[in-house]
Amino acid sequence: MTTTVRSLADRSLRFEPPAEWRRRYAVAECDDALYVPDFIAEPAPWTDQLFEQLDWKEESIVLFGRSIRVPRLSVCYGDDGVEYRYSSVTHRAKGWPPSLCDLRERLDRRLGLRFNFVLANLYRDGNDSMGWHADDERELGAHPVIASISLGAPRVFRLRARDGSGRRAAVRLESGSLLLMWGRSQRAWQHALPKVRGNVGRRINLTFRYVHPWA
Repeated sequence: MTTTVRSLADRSLRFEPPAEWRRRYAVAECDDALYVPDFIAEPAPWTDQLFEQLDWKEESIVLFGRSIRVPRLSVCYGDDGVEYRYSSVTHRAKGWPPSLCDLRERLDRRLGLRFNFVLANLYRDGNDSMGWHADDERELGAHPVIASISLGAPRVFRLRARDGSGRRAAVRLESGSLLLMWGRSQRAWQHALPKVRGNVGRRINLTFRYVHPWA
C-alpha cells in the first residue's frame, strides 16, 4: 500500500487508517488501535543496529519532590528544533540517524503521514517497564497519531479505558510489529508495559509522532 503523504502539522487533519487494516488488524475491545504483525519482515538486523548506534541514556524524573530513575533507557530524535515535554522534562530532538530515517520513510509510505519526532526506549530486561499513562500532551494535538514499532524480545502491552467501565485489552508485541493508535486512543485509554518475571531479552520500542510547536 502506497499513499500520498500528508503532514500532521495540519491541526484539522483527522487521520483514519485504511479500511482493510481496520478489518484485519483492529485491537479487540479498544477504540482506535490496531496491531500489524511483521510490519518489518526481518527485524533482527534492525534490533542490533539500533542497539549499537542510538545514544541511549538513563533519565530521571521528579515525583512528589523526589528524583526517580526511569526504568528503561531512552533517546529522542527528530526534525531540527523539535521539543517534546513529558514527565516535566523537555526533550530536544537529535537529528535523524540514517536507520531511523529509513523507518520513518517506511511509515510515511504505508500510512500517508509525515512524523517529525521519535521517542526510542530500550527495555534491557524484564525489570524495565513503562507505567500507566496516555500520550495526551498538548504538543501532540487533539487527536494524536502514535506509530509504535517493536524490535527484540516480545512483551505484553496493556490498555485500560479511562471511563470507569473496566474495559481492558492486551497485545503481545512481537519483534517487527507495528502498533498504531489514533483518534480517541489517547483521550479515552491509558496504556502500560508492565514488568515481567523470568529471563527476558532486550526490547527496543520506537514511537513515532508529530510534535506541534507551541508559543
